[in-house]
Amino acid sequence: MEERRNMNSTAANRSNQPSSVGISDGQITNEEAESLHKKNNCSGYELKEVTGSDTFSDNGSLNKKRLHYHQDQRRMSLTSLVAVETPSSTDAPTRRTIDLGYGSDLIYIQRFLPFQQSWTFFDYFDKHIPWTRPTIRVFGRSCLQPRDTCYVASSGLTALVYSGYQPNAYLWDDFPPLKEILDAIYKVLPGSKFNSLLLNRYKGASDYVAWHADDEKIYGPTPEIASVSFGCERDFVLKKKKHEESSQEKTGDGGPAKKRLKRSSREDQQSLTLKHGSLLVMRGYTQRDWIHSVPKRAKAEGTRINLTFRLVL
Repeated sequence: MEERRNMNSTAANRSNQPSSVGISDGQITNEEAESLHKKNNCSGYELKEVTGSDTFSDNGSLNKKRLHYHQDQRRMSLTSLVAVETPSSTDAPTRRTIDLGYGSDLIYIQRFLPFQQSWTFFDYFDKHIPWTRPTIRVFGRSCLQPRDTCYVASSGLTALVYSGYQPNAYLWDDFPPLKEILDAIYKVLPGSKFNSLLLNRYKGASDYVAWHADDEKIYGPTPEIASVSFGCERDFVLKKKKHEESSQEKTGDGGPAKKRLKRSSREDQQSLTLKHGSLLVMRGYTQRDWIHSVPKRAKAEGTRINLTFRLVL
């Protein structure tokens, strides 16, 4: 109890500081943030031990009892969120590469964006993006898409159409923080280029995305897709497409079909838990040879916001 009172006292002192204080003031370390994060079922705003409350209101606004250090973050400018704090050598983001075979691979950076800055981005997108939940067609039937969405693209690009739905394309200048995140992606993916973005918001355990591949022709044969996640942790699952051998034989990328068929089922599936502030990149022939999903999860009670950056050719 004494430790809890000290935490509240420290947070209260930080909230009384003027809004002009730099973004590094009052920062908690990644280790402290991760510790707080692990105390909750899903996401960092569910800090029951400190606030006594873990809920969002119906309109998505934050509970007023969230930690004071996070209130300080919301007052700060959104124009310099990414490049303000240089991580130390011991705190640098760890880059993990997963070779899926036959010219497909993933890159995963768990701490791509700092913990508190990621919550500031989360708040902005949750409140300012014009979210919509469209009606789509799946297997010839109309249904409500099980997540909110928004589409951003450079002017003059070929229109995006999926499942019989064509979203309205907003411009990058409509939401300036998106450029901050895009610049941060370019720093870790030199040579990459993205000109469109699909945002998705999963508002709870029942929101999901079904098995699919982002293999629309507008993205070309080997699209690179960079996915940044905020909020509630969710599982991201990939599995090999059925009958993928025929496509690999045609291109000469896969080797003898008999050898491929001997691979175990474990090698034909991959699963990652996408953390708050993380970056996942799908490259090469991943969209041709694999499908992916974000399945329903009973314990995923919080909101997750996901940004997938793409290049329309």
